[in-house]
Amino acid sequence: MSKLITIRGRKHSFQISRRTVTVIAMLAIANIAAVMICVGLGSQTINPIAVIRSLFGAGDPSDSMIIWSLRMPRTVIAVMVGSALAVSGALLQGIVRNPLTSPDIIGISGGASLGTVVFILYFSHVSIRFMPVSSIAGAFAAAILIYIFAYRRGITPLRLVLIGIGMATALTAFTYMLILTASFTPTAVAVKAFTFMTGSIYGASWDKDVLTLLPWFLILMPIALIFARHLNVQELGDDVAASVGSSVHAKRTILLLISVALAGAAVAIGGAINFIGLMAPHIARKLVGPAYGGVIPVSALIGSLVLLLSDLIARVAFIPLDIPAGVFTAAIGAPFFIYLLYRHRNGAQ
Repeated sequence: MSKLITIRGRKHSFQISRRTVTVIAMLAIANIAAVMICVGLGSQTINPIAVIRSLFGAGDPSDSMIIWSLRMPRTVIAVMVGSALAVSGALLQGIVRNPLTSPDIIGISGGASLGTVVFILYFSHVSIRFMPVSSIAGAFAAAILIYIFAYRRGITPLRLVLIGIGMATALTAFTYMLILTASFTPTAVAVKAFTFMTGSIYGASWDKDVLTLLPWFLILMPIALIFARHLNVQELGDDVAASVGSSVHAKRTILLLISVALAGAAVAIGGAINFIGLMAPHIARKLVGPAYGGVIPVSALIGSLVLLLSDLIARVAFIPLDIPAGVFTAAIGAPFFIYLLYRHRNGAQ
């Protein structure tokens, strides 16, 4: 039996390995199970049967109110933010061919956080629908600065990571200083900004959060999957990619724009949630290999699952306290980054 499945369309066809299909199916089931658990657990536990009944509109009114008004928006945001950060990290690692790269490590998320905090502090009177625009603008500004500072007759992996870490630290420090020195800011707005900087999806709602992020998610994720195939060619090197007809620089620019926009949109709603963009692509490559046609969807499912479980622990482990999910992703991701840095210490010169 062939290890590849061929899917043919009218104009295009593509192949995907059976292993990748199996992994995607298993991760999709795991995500569905995690969603069911997340909407059922909390200060008031709702059993799985009652959850299923409520999801189909036949549940107890009080259970349905808790699920649909309080827990489901937060769960949907966790799925979208986790997926977007993971795919952004996978694209970024493929673009610069550096396994130590992710939007938060090299400061892109820091720029997005700064853009969002500026919006929260100075433009809170403007519709929240424009907050991702401010976040994406900050992410692009950070990406440009990182490129300028890291470029010296080319960009080496180690220099990019070191410059990025320094940029991320500087942007975070400047963002906190901005919050602390904005004396005109109401206390509630300042608290919101501080909570945002820890990476929290607490209090997510359908109108303000889900509907704000959803258009960006639905547009950028399919585009990322469509353009991911160009990363497979670029993995062979620029000369080989150009020799087979790929517009290397144009495709790389488009992929970079998609990666930065995904990170910016996710940070605008989920806050400074770190390390998902670093961990998910690595786990995906271990599961399905280096081909980005599989890495992208698997990374998205892993990122979603990681944030769902992190937010679940944050909600239920210390009731009545609601710990920011970013605390738990950092607790897992920081040791993972140190391990990767140690493992690639000789090849990152």
